[in-house]
Amino acid sequence: MSVDAPVSASPVADEPGDALMIRAREMSRVYHSGDGVHALDLSIPPGSIFGFIGPSGSGKTTTVRLCTGALAPTSGSVEVFGQPPSTFDAAMRSRIGYMPQLSVLYEDLSVKQNLAFFASLYGPTYSTKQRMSDMLEFVELSEHSAKRVSQTSGGMQRRLSLAAALVHEPDVVFLDEPTAGIDPVLRKKFWDRFRDLREAGKTLFVTTQYVGEAAYCDYVGVLADGRLIALDTPDGLRRLAFGGDVVDVEFKRLVDVELLDEMTEAINAASYDIRSPRTVRFVVDEASTALPALTSWLNDRSVELAQAEEFLPPYDDVFVELVNRFRDEDVGIAPGTSGRLQTTRPADLETS
Repeated sequence: MSVDAPVSASPVADEPGDALMIRAREMSRVYHSGDGVHALDLSIPPGSIFGFIGPSGSGKTTTVRLCTGALAPTSGSVEVFGQPPSTFDAAMRSRIGYMPQLSVLYEDLSVKQNLAFFASLYGPTYSTKQRMSDMLEFVELSEHSAKRVSQTSGGMQRRLSLAAALVHEPDVVFLDEPTAGIDPVLRKKFWDRFRDLREAGKTLFVTTQYVGEAAYCDYVGVLADGRLIALDTPDGLRRLAFGGDVVDVEFKRLVDVELLDEMTEAINAASYDIRSPRTVRFVVDEASTALPALTSWLNDRSVELAQAEEFLPPYDDVFVELVNRFRDEDVGIAPGTSGRLQTTRPADLETS
């Protein structure tokens, strides 16, 4: 798929319906209070992990409920497998897995009984002894299968909820803040499982407040105030937030502003920021070409470097920068823009 214009411009030609797992166009769900989500455009290809990042109350759960058919849009449209989820029959609905943010487990039943119950909702095929055994092993609960849920830890219950969402082998899995409130070790195990599912060809839609989890996704949407303000790959988000790649340069001696201005022009940097008396941070178009050019330029002028390297801003900084820019610029919601910052989507995310 090719991209001919920034996302605020007219979209490119339609892709075949089976080229995308999830597609939303100007999808809105607005409540009487004015809260909700506004004019979201999403195009999620199969076999990928899509991360949906935003603070509490930004509209992540509402978006998931729209995509699963639990809610209907007040305007716009959403399709999963090429059709509105509100029209799904039982067979189509069984192709979706959903792990809600809040627990729906039965505390008086055992771990295994809970899993068997959820499996039975989709027919006897999924509640076989072998399937139960495989799923409990997948989420590392085999040794705890006889325990009542009320006797298990919060982390175990999150793992059981994940198993319940996957027991019927869905093609698309919606995971609403699956790692909320669990320790970093268990969080990593969850993401290991998610990558395993992606490698098996599954499509995952994962919401999270943990901005650092963007690094584990193939594509990331950033949500603020119910609006999609950015959509890109994890590396693309960094470039979008800071205007390009970031390079840190440490000099062996003090340099004056005049030299920095000349250097900025020579390497075609967008800007620079003096971080310490001898350290300067530049924003450049491409670090891989700017670093050799910078080193050569300084050598020609006998300016000694201590080091020069690309800096990868943490995703917390990326998220804050994107949200602050969105709010500072007071971006309006015009038809077709979805309130997003100016950027270009990854080729395989762009459709009409």
